[in-house]
Amino acid sequence: MARKFSELRDKMTPRSRAKSEIMAQEILEQLPLQELRVARAYSQQTLASAMGVPQSAISKIERRTDAYVSTLRKYLRAMGGELQIVAAFPDGSRVEINQFQDIGEPVRELVEA
Repeated sequence: MARKFSELRDKMTPRSRAKSEIMAQEILEQLPLQELRVARAYSQQTLASAMGVPQSAISKIERRTDAYVSTLRKYLRAMGGELQIVAAFPDGSRVEINQFQDIGEPVRELVEA
């Protein structure tokens, strides 16, 4: 018989529960675009309407391994988010790259390509 997750969680030690929460947070901080969209309860069609592009463009954006900064910014803004580009170095320092903040919207044909 299936057990409820809450029952299993209640049997965990506080240390195990804390470790599990940290692992879950790490997973949520590293999502592909499609999983981010689903986690935020958006459909491809809803996002497409907000961006003013066909649903097929959203599908293409989510499948790409390389995208324009402006396209990513528009995609995230359609969900109410903002794009931040951060450089992380081995010494633990992090620097936000602000050079791309004033980039205009992508050319529609390129988004749909």
